[in-house]
Amino acid sequence: MAFPKSKTSSPWLVTPGGKLRLGSIDTAGTPEAPKAGERSEAEKPTRALREELRVLQGALQGEAKRSVLLVLQAMDTGGKDGTVKSIYAGINPVGAEVSSFGVPNDDEIARDFLWRIHVKTPPKGKIGIFNRSHYEDVLAVRVRNIAPESVWRPRFAAINDYERILTESGTTVVKIMLHISEAEQKLRLQSRVDRLEKRWKFRMGDIEDRQLWGDYQKAYEEAINETSTDHAPWFVVPADKKWYRDFAVLTIFVDVLKGIDPQYPKFDNLDGLQIP
Repeated sequence: MAFPKSKTSSPWLVTPGGKLRLGSIDTAGTPEAPKAGERSEAEKPTRALREELRVLQGALQGEAKRSVLLVLQAMDTGGKDGTVKSIYAGINPVGAEVSSFGVPNDDEIARDFLWRIHVKTPPKGKIGIFNRSHYEDVLAVRVRNIAPESVWRPRFAAINDYERILTESGTTVVKIMLHISEAEQKLRLQSRVDRLEKRWKFRMGDIEDRQLWGDYQKAYEEAINETSTDHAPWFVVPADKKWYRDFAVLTIFVDVLKGIDPQYPKFDNLDGLQIP
């Protein structure tokens, strides 16, 4: 089963076999946004996208033949949590599940790196959202020298095979990187420090990772280039502006679901039935 083809070209799609350069993307840019990037003009279209998503999800759940997995990756403060909240504002929580993948525990380390991932993939009729994912095993593992290149590099091929298996089994894999600038991350980290209600999100490791910004950008570039495939391509969304991030992600997600075109099952034997 191939990735659903969009009826329109996507400015966020990473062409399989291409050579993405993250530095060439304006993280504050707003391609395809209404009215040249005005936030107020995007509010109505964003609400409309959520309504479309609600209808499409209902059909997906009723059909119960296919599923969708949304993979969200970003640097720290990139907006993964906010994106999940934005999507959940337009769907029935009963038909969706969010999974987050932090540092693996001893039981997970004792198995292959995809073991803990596979068990969280969505069943037919459901939407699954990964807040971080199996890509941490070719990103953080690489940048922080948790494993040598001889371990993490072969994982690109394993990931491509894994995502092909999911696709062939009826799960559409939608992979989105929320791309923010180093300057924007500084502002967001400082906000976490300064605001009491946000401090629980801050960890000293965020500062350590920030010192490795260039290494992470290089790792992201290679991971995306190696794993943007015909069956599971990547999308890179400029995410400095949160309102635009939400608009873009919803646009991508709705477009994919339209391509899948889920249909409610027909029950002709119920026509005219009167409940006593």
